[in-house]
Amino acid sequence: MKKHIMGENGISYTLGEDGLYYPDLYLPEETEYPIGKYGMLRKTYLQEHRKGLYLELVLAGKLNEHLHQIDEECDQMMDRLVEQMKGAHGVTEELKMQDQMVWVGRMNNIRACAEEIVLEKIVYE
Repeated sequence: MKKHIMGENGISYTLGEDGLYYPDLYLPEETEYPIGKYGMLRKTYLQEHRKGLYLELVLAGKLNEHLHQIDEECDQMMDRLVEQMKGAHGVTEELKMQDQMVWVGRMNNIRACAEEIVLEKIVYE
């Protein structure tokens, strides 16, 4: 038996160890983007809760691009929300100079609240 054959449908097949021919299927080339925290959280969410969308993105070769885009959107939204919340809660540089511990506590609270919003609106949608 031949190791490689070309089927009538235009797909090439390779002979497996078990004597059966398997199609030579390859995923499309994907551009590599750096993925951060929110991109990794999105990937985990898709794998566990949105398997159809995850497989669609993988097979189309667009998963890495999607995760990179989500990561950037989340970072931008975090920056905007933190700045808006700082203004709304009176967290200023003056407060930082007067009482650093109060400033740190408020900033941690603001970042945690902003992250909850980002996760709910973008990552877990």
